[in-house]
Amino acid sequence: MRRPWQPPRPSRTARALAAVAALRALAPPRPTTKRTLDLILGSALLLLAAPALAAAALALAARGHPGGVLDRSPRTGPAGSSFVLRSLRTRRLRLDVLSRLPHVLRGELSLVGPEPLAPGDERGTAAGARDWRRELKPGLTGLAQVRRRSTMPWDEADLLDQHYAEHRRTALDLAILAEAVHGPLHRAVRGLTRRGQACLSDTDHRLPNYSAAE
Repeated sequence: MRRPWQPPRPSRTARALAAVAALRALAPPRPTTKRTLDLILGSALLLLAAPALAAAALALAARGHPGGVLDRSPRTGPAGSSFVLRSLRTRRLRLDVLSRLPHVLRGELSLVGPEPLAPGDERGTAAGARDWRRELKPGLTGLAQVRRRSTMPWDEADLLDQHYAEHRRTALDLAILAEAVHGPLHRAVRGLTRRGQACLSDTDHRLPNYSAAE
């Protein structure tokens, strides 16, 4: 009895190539340059800030704040998703911002991006804004945040965020991060210098037996 016709079996090479293609389809997408920057710099910053964050958390806990150590507020994330933004209840040395670094590592925030908005904020639903806000992750800092106290002629955060969305690139991200670090650091050093000068008096530099009449 003649066997019914059957299509030829694929070769071992063809089966191996098909298996590799299936594994590639299951593999997660490669991280973008921006995501790689978020992971590397975000991890480094969190490691450096960990002692200060822990000390601030202990100090807040000792004070017994009624709301707890962390402030929790809902925010809109990428593609319209929502998450709870957790921040330390202190603005000293911008530790409230640094305490949000775990959100960067989890992918809910980027180091640089538009300001994270609360659900239902009209800025996220305005005509023309919905598309680029859905494409970008909100940022730990951003062009609007670092320019807020500058003499730049633009005074609307939305215009600055949209400008960033239209011109975003790695070099711009690094420039924004550098300015975000430089500003608070410069103010902190200046404050310490002024405090040190206030603690000094004329008598600290006078020779023994100095008389004002001389």
